[in-house]
Amino acid sequence: MNETSLDEFVAEKGQSEAARLLGVTPPAIYKAIAARRHIRVLELSAGVFQASELRPFPSQATKLQVA
Repeated sequence: MNETSLDEFVAEKGQSEAARLLGVTPPAIYKAIAARRHIRVLELSAGVFQASELRPFPSQATKLQVA
């Protein structure tokens, strides 16, 4: 199994092919890279890829409440 960042995967495969292999649209790939999301792509077998994202928890900033 081979694991790479989304940036490296797109550089190797091209944006359209990367999107097709991951089952998303090319604009979704562009937006994920532009937003600097931490997405890793894992090659499960020849030609089968899976992407996962590491996100902080909670994913949205919590606002402090002043009493």
